Amino acid sequence: MEDILDKLDEQTSDILSHRKTAALRCLPVFVRDDTTKFFLQPLETDPDERVLRGVSVGLLAVREEDDPAVSPNVRDWAVVLEGSIVLHDLPDLGTAFAYLFGLLYAMNIDFPKEMRYTFEAIQTIFFELGSQCSQRTRSLKTKLLL
Repeated sequence: MEDILDKLDEQTSDILSHRKTAALRCLPVFVRDDTTKFFLQPLETDPDERVLRGVSVGLLAVREEDDPAVSPNVRDWAVVLEGSIVLHDLPDLGTAFAYLFGLLYAMNIDFPKEMRYTFEAIQTIFFELGSQCSQRTRSLKTKLLL
C-alpha cells in the first residue's frame, strides 16, 4: 500500500488531499463493503434519472472525460439521498463524505446495507460515537491502534 501511495504522490501536488481520498476509497475495501452502488462516476452528459436509478445513498464524482483510467478529471462531487442529489459542487471526496455522514446522522437515516461497516467504522472509530461495533470494525480499530 505504501509503495502505491508513494507512486501516486509523485503524480500530484496536493499530497494531503490525495492521501485522504485514497484512505476514504480504501476503507470500504478493507472492511469488505460493496461500493458498486455507492461511489458513482457518471459523465457530466449522463442524465440524472439513469445514474440515480436504484441508488438510495451515494456519492457522485461527475467526470469530464470518457475514460477514468486515462484522465479521471472530476468536475463535481455530489451527495445522493433517497435517489435525489441533495448537495452538489463539493470540492473533494472528503467533504462529500463528511456532508453525507452528517446528513445521515442528523436525520437518523439508516446507513446503506452495502456500506454498513464503512459507516460504522467512521462513527465508532473516527468520531467515537457509540461503543458497540461489529467484529470487522473492531478488527480495523485494533489494527489502527498498533
